[in-house]
Amino acid sequence: MKVDFFVEDMLFFKYIGCSTLARSLYRAIEDTEDGPEVSWNAHGRDFDLVHYHTFGPLALAHKQIGSAVSVLTAHSTPRLNAGNLTFSDSVNRLYPGIYQSFDHIITVSPCCEEEVHTFAPDVPTTLIPNGVDRERFRPDAGKRAGFREAYGIGEDEQVVLTVAQQTPRKGIFDFFALAREHPDTRFVWVGGYPYGKFSKSRSQIEDEKRRCGENILFTGFVDDIAAAYCGADLFFMPSFAETFGLVILEALASGLPVVARNIPEFTGLFKDAVLYFDDLAGASEYLRDDALLSAHAARARDFSEQFDIRRVAALHIDLYQELIVS
Repeated sequence: MKVDFFVEDMLFFKYIGCSTLARSLYRAIEDTEDGPEVSWNAHGRDFDLVHYHTFGPLALAHKQIGSAVSVLTAHSTPRLNAGNLTFSDSVNRLYPGIYQSFDHIITVSPCCEEEVHTFAPDVPTTLIPNGVDRERFRPDAGKRAGFREAYGIGEDEQVVLTVAQQTPRKGIFDFFALAREHPDTRFVWVGGYPYGKFSKSRSQIEDEKRRCGENILFTGFVDDIAAAYCGADLFFMPSFAETFGLVILEALASGLPVVARNIPEFTGLFKDAVLYFDDLAGASEYLRDDALLSAHAARARDFSEQFDIRRVAALHIDLYQELIVS
């Protein structure tokens, strides 16, 4: 069985989650004993199946080549664009036609599957959750010290970490507000503007950054994201909408307690492994409860085992075989 992974991982795409997820899954499948022969962004015509992780112009052009089974993972859905892009309405009108052109769609959560069925009801789907490389994302004292030293963070400082694009949908304004309530805690946001000038509310966010307190640090994109998790004490995810929430999984694998917004995407996947808040007052209370945070940190990594990338890779391989045979 020959499988090609096609990912538009150039320009801003290399900074968004779909590219990260695709590379992690690709490596896991490549390392699977007796697994399929996999290629990355190949252009041949002799593949049995092509697994797409983006659906931009290059991917759609590539899909016209050969007769391979075409599979798309639904990393993005229209619901996510409203608080991300300035022209979300125009982009969202393209989704039905694009998604309906694929032979099969992999959804990553129940909420994602439900939404895909609303605009591509005739395309068969399979729900396979995202996975995490637990060898890469794990507690590491050396990386913790290195990250803190690189950004001038004291050993005794409490660090609240968020990893996300700087957009309203990711809850960045609540991040600012919570940091103002806890001036003695260091708040670190890792991530930038992958959509550049098309990012929603960019000028407003930049104005807020200029006026924020000294306890807030924006690193932009970092070379070793695993080190950022190691350098933190708590992970804060205030996003209003997701298809999955991989960063929460990475934080749990890194042994961090997680405080996240109470949305179905999170509660349905992460159950009681995460502390959920409905408003900032609730989030603020969690930050003051050291005993509760310690209890969640103690069981965080064990919870992530069910999403180990090797298990997720095996589910993908089973699906590939089923689609090729049929």
